[in-house]
Amino acid sequence: MSFLRRQEFDEFSTNFNEIPAFAGMTGMKKKILIAPLNWGLGHAARCIPIINALLRYNFEPIIASDGDALTLLQKEFPQLKSYSLPSYNIKYSKSSNQKIKLFLSSPIILKASIDEHKAVKKIHKKENLSGIISDNRFGVRLKKIPSVYITHQINVLSGNTTAITSSLHQKIIAKFDQCWIPDYEDSILSGKLSTNKKTKLNSKFIGAISRFEKENLSKKYDLLIVLSGPEPQRTLLEEKIIVELKTSTKKTLLVRGVFSKNTIPAINKSTTIVNYLLTEQLQQAFNESEIVLARSGYTTILDLAKLNKKAFFIPTPGQDEQEYLAQRMADLSIVPFATQNDFKLNKLAQIKNYKGFENSNNDILNADLFKLF
Repeated sequence: MSFLRRQEFDEFSTNFNEIPAFAGMTGMKKKILIAPLNWGLGHAARCIPIINALLRYNFEPIIASDGDALTLLQKEFPQLKSYSLPSYNIKYSKSSNQKIKLFLSSPIILKASIDEHKAVKKIHKKENLSGIISDNRFGVRLKKIPSVYITHQINVLSGNTTAITSSLHQKIIAKFDQCWIPDYEDSILSGKLSTNKKTKLNSKFIGAISRFEKENLSKKYDLLIVLSGPEPQRTLLEEKIIVELKTSTKKTLLVRGVFSKNTIPAINKSTTIVNYLLTEQLQQAFNESEIVLARSGYTTILDLAKLNKKAFFIPTPGQDEQEYLAQRMADLSIVPFATQNDFKLNKLAQIKNYKGFENSNNDILNADLFKLF
């Protein structure tokens, strides 16, 4: 049998590579499903640097979520495939009885996790996944596929039921192959939320991940206000801040954190209002602002740590995690805070007595992290 000439061999190789059955043998990208919880925008936002790292290391990320979390990632990565998952329908109470509301919602959350597990099976059947990354979505995992769970809450604070909620969460985490914790091994940012030496979870600290980069830009705003989180508390805080801003002369940018065409009337000549900003524009706004007013959500803390910002926190009422984080940052003399009921704009003057966030080394999303896949 004669050898193929060079031209014939090249044509044969091209045709061979186009046959689906052999595509995986010739450098086909591994598909990784990445699915954040839709509870405010924080879970989706902190998945952005992970998606960028997957792209950098030649994986094919596939997005799955619901609501605003899905919308954010679709807008950030319009070139990627995306799927809608069942919603957990998590909402905050207008009062401080959030634990009661969550307890009453537990059957709905359980059903959603079962439904999303079925949805992931269908996605895998269609896409032939090589890995799964779930950010706090209980049912986004498959036994035969390497599955990762992202959380900074090994311990779930819930007052006198903390031991129960933490144990339940750890049992969920144990069903995954790895748990990625967005912090450093000293848990400097998350504190007791991620500190538990008694557990046998396969955990990896992946650093203070953030979608933003620090830039040395001229200051354009005295104050950047970033609203986020589930309703109705997002709107309640927005209404309070609007009242506070009416007499303010501070050059202010208010980012409402909603994907809606509905706008609110102008407050004054010194305040600019936008419904949302995508990563590039929001990064610029952060870097052009002197101080930041925001919830004490953990993703916000990760972002502020990366950007070395001074800030003021208003924890979401009834959310023990945010209240703990706000108190922790104040105790460390990093950021002051006030409750939603007590907040007044003049309290921002306290910021000068706090050191703000210091720079964090963020280069932990390297190739070794993805060896599991």
